[in-house]
Amino acid sequence: MARMPSAERRRQLTEAAIRAMTRDGVAQTTTRSIAAEAGVSLSVFHYCFDSKQALIESVITTLTDHSVTVVKEAIRPRATLEESVRAGFAAYWDHVRAHPDEHMLTYELTQYALRRPGFEHLARRQYELYGDAYAELLDELGRAMGIRLSVPVSVLARYLAAMTDGLTLNYLVLGDAAAWTDILDTVTAHIAGLVSEADTRPR
Repeated sequence: MARMPSAERRRQLTEAAIRAMTRDGVAQTTTRSIAAEAGVSLSVFHYCFDSKQALIESVITTLTDHSVTVVKEAIRPRATLEESVRAGFAAYWDHVRAHPDEHMLTYELTQYALRRPGFEHLARRQYELYGDAYAELLDELGRAMGIRLSVPVSVLARYLAAMTDGLTLNYLVLGDAAAWTDILDTVTAHIAGLVSEADTRPR
């Protein structure tokens, strides 16, 4: 087997774990099955991760990065604030529709962590990552477009994370992709109403 940097091996095992957990469920996925999915020995797994807990944290971080990267690439400043916000949410919903099993896995990971003693902090970390990601996006958009918020960044970031979380679960349960154009319009108008373009005129 070709030698591989440990960071790359961890990434390989994390992506293998996502595939296995999506297919078999979090509770049913073992370290042995993840190693088999990645095509490596169990000893390689234990060299990269000292516990299943450490692996799950890596899975949570990677799944969050998947979604955040999509939004970051789409949310670049556009002609208006509304267009920028809509582009970001549209990119996210496209990702949900294209990868529903991956998003469903995030909810299973939350429940698994909350119900398993010693893993509760992973559920907290998962939702902290969501809030941190939104805070970063808001800061970037604010600097690029010159906007101010009517509420603190930390509050709006947590609110957006909760709203996105609820809407995602709603879509996974109910489907109905046709309804999401109207929902996206409502979300865009609502979020745009919480910010305003900064007054940059000389005083």
